Amino acid sequence: MDPKKMRKVGMLVSILMGVTMSFFLSLIGTAVSGHFTIPGWLISFLISTVVSLIIGFIVPMKKVTEGASRALKLQPRSLVARCVESLISDIIYTPLMTFLMVFFAYKNAIAHGAPAESLNLGKMFLGSFGICMAAGFLLIFIFMPLYVKLAMKKAGIQPPPMGGGAGDFKGKGEPRR
Repeated sequence: MDPKKMRKVGMLVSILMGVTMSFFLSLIGTAVSGHFTIPGWLISFLISTVVSLIIGFIVPMKKVTEGASRALKLQPRSLVARCVESLISDIIYTPLMTFLMVFFAYKNAIAHGAPAESLNLGKMFLGSFGICMAAGFLLIFIFMPLYVKLAMKKAGIQPPPMGGGAGDFKGKGEPRR
């Protein structure tokens, strides 16, 4: 395949996933905090979007996730491979995005008069972290293949068929022939 087209596909997928992850995780994080405000959510969304786009452009996610799947000898595009790839992406994106959003909320609460000794940044982070990790995994698992397919079509590349069915395996992970 044309490397220029594939770079465009990768950039478009990074942008779409970054905005999607930021939108939902900032929404979830702000809602979980118990102090949801539109301005707070918008600022959180903006910070998260910038961070996720930077991560998306720095980290070669396709190489990292597919490399892990190959190392585990998983069938490409299988359900297990997609789960592993989603988990790895989630581990790369979500902790940093969650921490920054919680840190912003912590600093914002202090700036608006909350006594610092009544807030515990660690507890705030851990409370949000588990929920955001679960949500991040689901978002990546659902949206990544859709965005890859969309980006490939936009670049004029025929996307591969989506795998993941039980019939993709034969025995111990060997592809069905």
